[in-house]
Amino acid sequence: MRTRSGNTAQVVVIGAGMAGARLASRVPGVTVIGEEAHAPYNRVLLAEVLAGRYEPDVIALPPAEVRRGVRVERIDRAAREVLCDDGGVIGYERLVLATGSNPVLPPLRGIGRSLPDGVHPFRTLDDCLALRAAVRPGSRAVVIGGGLLGVSAARALAECGAQVVLAQQGEHLMERQLDAEAAGLLRRHLEALGVEVHTECRVRGLRCTDGAVPAVRAVEMADGYELEAEITVLACGVRPRTGLALAAGLDVRKGVVVDDELRTSDPYIHAVGDCAEHDGTVYGLAGAAIEQADVLAEVLAGRAARYRGTRALTRLTLRSPAAAPVAAGGPGGLDLAAFGDSRPMPGDDVVRLADATRGAYRTVVVRGDRLAGGVLFGDLAAVGTLARTWQDDEPLPADMSLLHLLTNDGGL
Repeated sequence: MRTRSGNTAQVVVIGAGMAGARLASRVPGVTVIGEEAHAPYNRVLLAEVLAGRYEPDVIALPPAEVRRGVRVERIDRAAREVLCDDGGVIGYERLVLATGSNPVLPPLRGIGRSLPDGVHPFRTLDDCLALRAAVRPGSRAVVIGGGLLGVSAARALAECGAQVVLAQQGEHLMERQLDAEAAGLLRRHLEALGVEVHTECRVRGLRCTDGAVPAVRAVEMADGYELEAEITVLACGVRPRTGLALAAGLDVRKGVVVDDELRTSDPYIHAVGDCAEHDGTVYGLAGAAIEQADVLAEVLAGRAARYRGTRALTRLTLRSPAAAPVAAGGPGGLDLAAFGDSRPMPGDDVVRLADATRGAYRTVVVRGDRLAGGVLFGDLAAVGTLARTWQDDEPLPADMSLLHLLTNDGGL
């Protein structure tokens, strides 16, 4: 039997991730419903928890009133109510979908409805804590996926003392953000930490033990080679969670389609964060989620605000364990930043500086009179000015030498 909990709430948010928590901090009296038992946390720092640098309480976001451990089963748009798995029914005047995304589980042999023992996604705090509990010094771990998440997981597992292999199907690591030269420096840094990196290799399946609860024993490659594995981490990307929106009859393409006011095809329902698709783009980035939540807070307050898209900076810090040899980027580790499109098109100007001794690398792409993108590796002194210029889409001074873009102040 379902029970109605309280009066109609002015704003109800489904999802207590970074977007939902940010919105709750900006809009008084919001009702937030979250599936996870944990308080909202900074998902960007999960690799630091896995590595043992931080405990979960360190990455907690500012306190917010959240109905934890509750899953919304259905949205009744006609009655403007959400129906929860605990029997609760919550009315709304405005509903916000901040349902986030799910990890992509690749179609590999050995992965069925449930994951074999030893196979871990890496998306939530529970995923992270389960992985941290499983890893031991000397554990053989295979990370499938060489994007930002896979690189972060591989580094963290190496810091835990695991023997780590990183398998990437593409030509180089972090293909969405890095050019080949920067990816090569990143690869050398990971290898100096003891991570074995394989690129241009396709995983075919998992070899698991027989029994009621199968356990992974090896990762099978397309060429027949096997990587022995006690732990396998799936870091193959994420997919927007749109099931509730689809069932409610909202317009969904890659994500839940929203306009410049983050409004869905139902004028009483908005969407923000990883589940939202704006102007054909699903960002899947913390920076975009925060920016969307801030714009929506203004809209809900009745103030004029429009979301025009996010120009996001990707930043990654890899710290070397004390026992590790000195690697590119210095004994303290590696700093990397990437923004925009660092792959030049015909007619673009490219400025590149490399210092092999210091393990530093900088490149920017100039398209017309504007920055199209860039990568900075090792020395990030110029990143602030460059990123601001790119984010603001400002024209570069006509009389400026392009080489000055890569001086410590960004040349601006």
